[in-house]
Amino acid sequence: MRIDIETIWRFRKPGSRQPTSVMLGFLKDINETGKLTLAASRNQLSYRHAWSLVNDWSAFFGVPVVERSKGKGTKLTAFGEKLVWAGERLEARLGPQLDNLAQELATELKELLPNHPAVIRVHASHGFAVSKLREMLNTTAGTGIDLRYVSNQTSLVSLAHNTCDLAGVHLPRGELRKRSVNACKEWVDNRVHRVVGFATREMGLMVKPGNPLRITSMEALINPAIRFVNRDQDSGTGLLFDQLLRQHKIDPEQINGYQQVEFTHAAVAAYVASDMADVAFGVEAAARQFGLDFVRLLTEDYYFVCRETLLDQEPMKHILALLRSAEFHDVLVKLPGYAASDTGAIKTVNEVFHGKKS
Repeated sequence: MRIDIETIWRFRKPGSRQPTSVMLGFLKDINETGKLTLAASRNQLSYRHAWSLVNDWSAFFGVPVVERSKGKGTKLTAFGEKLVWAGERLEARLGPQLDNLAQELATELKELLPNHPAVIRVHASHGFAVSKLREMLNTTAGTGIDLRYVSNQTSLVSLAHNTCDLAGVHLPRGELRKRSVNACKEWVDNRVHRVVGFATREMGLMVKPGNPLRITSMEALINPAIRFVNRDQDSGTGLLFDQLLRQHKIDPEQINGYQQVEFTHAAVAAYVASDMADVAFGVEAAARQFGLDFVRLLTEDYYFVCRETLLDQEPMKHILALLRSAEFHDVLVKLPGYAASDTGAIKTVNEVFHGKKS
């Protein structure tokens, strides 16, 4: 059983009892297809009803939401595009939080159902590959996954306090790895824990299509004319960005927008795509999702840490089999910037965090 929590946009004028609900997904489909007929079909609307909705929304706001031009189909007006991008940013910002709430409710309900599957509790930072893993596990019988999105370090704290079974951890390759390991090492014990390989992902700068401002390095961010949007300081990506600043000897105060934060990779990408910022730092998959260009800066290894005793339990064996399968590797290949790397392989803490054999 899966629960989805969806947002509904209702607009209300002062003194009006009746709100107007706007189907932002429908407007997004108009924007993508350029054809009202296709957008209506996607949303199971008749052509006539679709136009009626568009006319109602235009009348409510007092400005056209959609415009038609002979030979060019249908497109959104500037106002219609603003509505769509507002929805995109909200979905990107709140999506992980709504997923967490939905997962909490689903877990509570499943415990009351007969023959409910064994559940592995996973705490991990929000990421595209982790989401795909949950989707695949939820379509197979025998193992459920209770996935909660938390920050990099919080996941290890959860594991230490036995409030999760698998803790997601991402560590950069290269010079910055030692600093990230130092932030994690107090929570992992080579005698107790094991590390499961998951994936690699590319990290870098998300910029507008064609990179019009020629942003190709960290140093470009000190240009006051370039607007930056940051990740929250408690996230692993936010901490990694600060490490990059120190590595390049850049004062955060030099960056226009350093204090402007969003809480997911998708949210900062949506900020750039909707022209509220010129550049953000995050994963390539988020940049490509919103049609942005990407300037690669480094590669991260994404792992899961668990207690060694978990590896002998059937639900975990099922997860490991899925991680090692060709099917899951194919999914990773299709995610921009992701790749399989020792996916499903079991290593010791010393091997991963200290670079030595046990």
